[in-house]
Amino acid sequence: MSGAGAPKIQIDASGLAVTVIVTTWHTQITDALLAGAERALKAAGNDIYSVVRVPGAFELPLAAQWAAQEGADAIIALGVVIRGGTPHFEYVCDSATQGLTRVQLDHDVPVGFGLLTVDTEQQALDRAGLADSTEDKGAEAVEAAIAMARLRA
Repeated sequence: MSGAGAPKIQIDASGLAVTVIVTTWHTQITDALLAGAERALKAAGNDIYSVVRVPGAFELPLAAQWAAQEGADAIIALGVVIRGGTPHFEYVCDSATQGLTRVQLDHDVPVGFGLLTVDTEQQALDRAGLADSTEDKGAEAVEAAIAMARLRA
């Protein structure tokens, strides 16, 4: 599993303007990712973050760009794309990944990548931060983005 050996990063998110962007597909999974992100932010001293809901993964980069333009110190992008029987999966995953990368490089704002790109719903559930999940990718996305924001500070 990819999460084996993942570091637990100690972060201080106090005083940072953080925007969490969450897709609306597969709400059991995305709500769990958001809950993990919120737990990590609060544990790191930030309870003034904003949450923005977008229709799907393809819309994450534009919402992230808007958040960067509005002064976010860190952006957390959360969602899930589950492989289906068409090439749609590859197009959406590639576009979202490239778009989020472009936002962080163009705007000099770290983007925590919490977009699950999985073959099955079970793989997403295993990574969503639920009580029986083996990983919490929402929290990990927060830890990465905040660690990068603090490197810049």
